[in-house]
Amino acid sequence: MKTTLNLQDADGFYEQLLDAHQGLDAVQSELLNARLILLLANQVGDAKVLQACVQAAREGVAPA
Repeated sequence: MKTTLNLQDADGFYEQLLDAHQGLDAVQSELLNARLILLLANQVGDAKVLQACVQAAREGVAPA
């Protein structure tokens, strides 16, 4: 799993992501995020890398 910045244009991607959420309600926004996660996971393809990413993302997030 890569943990150093690997995006060619991180700010541009973030702007695209914000733009994609423009005009969506909370449920639609969550659906967009879920669909994007699945599309990106398919691009990664490696189950061990995906597992490491899920674990890394979960760290520091307290349960409700």
